[in-house]
Amino acid sequence: MNTFDRHILRRLFSGFLFFVGTLIVFFIVLHYVEFIDDFMDRGATMREVFLVYYPSYIPEIVKLTSPLALFLSCVYLTGKLAQELQLIALQASGVSLYRLLRPYLVIGVAVTGFMFWFNGWVVPRTNATVLAFEQQYLKDGPGPADVNDIHRQHRPGQIVSVGFYDRTAQTAIRVSLQAFDEADRLVSRIDASRMEWVDSLQVWRLRHATLRRFEADGRVLQRTINQLDTALTVYPRDFARTERDVESMTIPEARGYVDALRRSGANQIGRTLVGYYVKFAYPFANLILVLIALPLASVRRRGGQAAQLALGLLTAFAYLALQKLTEPFGYSGELPPAATAWIPHAVFLGVALILLLRARK
Repeated sequence: MNTFDRHILRRLFSGFLFFVGTLIVFFIVLHYVEFIDDFMDRGATMREVFLVYYPSYIPEIVKLTSPLALFLSCVYLTGKLAQELQLIALQASGVSLYRLLRPYLVIGVAVTGFMFWFNGWVVPRTNATVLAFEQQYLKDGPGPADVNDIHRQHRPGQIVSVGFYDRTAQTAIRVSLQAFDEADRLVSRIDASRMEWVDSLQVWRLRHATLRRFEADGRVLQRTINQLDTALTVYPRDFARTERDVESMTIPEARGYVDALRRSGANQIGRTLVGYYVKFAYPFANLILVLIALPLASVRRRGGQAAQLALGLLTAFAYLALQKLTEPFGYSGELPPAATAWIPHAVFLGVALILLLRARK
């Protein structure tokens, strides 16, 4: 790597940090203006807002804005080189656009790798604080996906039904555990007035439980137990989910959570699955936007740097808009969740390749 490559890397990285910092400030100001009424109406103190909530929110902002910040840094630097005729001079001396792409690829791959780790392991920890704060103080904060008439599969042929679940107390009301044989015949059933999670034992404790066993000859054997501990493969978080639970989980935790939801037969998990696959897909936006930025900004345009940045912003927002437009289809199941997460990146990777092929070499 020569002196010119190191110069490009240094300027790209410094520009990236500048735009990330600018976007953080812009986002916090915009967010505060929008939600100040909720904060005041629900009793949040300024200390909690600015010393707890927003510092915890900064990693999420970095995650969301890093592709845009890196893209703007690339567009600004490349546009400046193009406007000052430095690109033409380099190409005249035999430096092709593909050779010039090398330091851009280095910074793109490095930021993508870092953001994969950052998004998958760091952001979820701070998001736990953010989600708890929003549930308490924002009118439109994340609410439970289902707390009434819940049905989960304990294991094949065994169903747990709950009339109502109190997420805070980790207590279920009107509980029924049903077991079926291979012919779908009900063979046993346990009904309890309530079921409480005992964290120290990692078991569910049934209160005032009635056990019934249905024999093949039609007899029903029944007995009542005041208290019964049982180990289920359904845990408290499986009963009362919120639409954004997966945001506060690392990638390994989210994988286990998704497996548990599928095993328990939970419904309406499209949003959760999309959020899980986005953890893998979103960091690649950093690299893809770098591949778009170089050929897009390497052409001199009337209007100079302002025109370059305006075109860059339009492209970046089109990318982000496509992601937001496809997500509802994944939430509803009209698109596979994995495809929902990857389609925008595949589309703009195609755009990047077309721009690179058509750009002046």
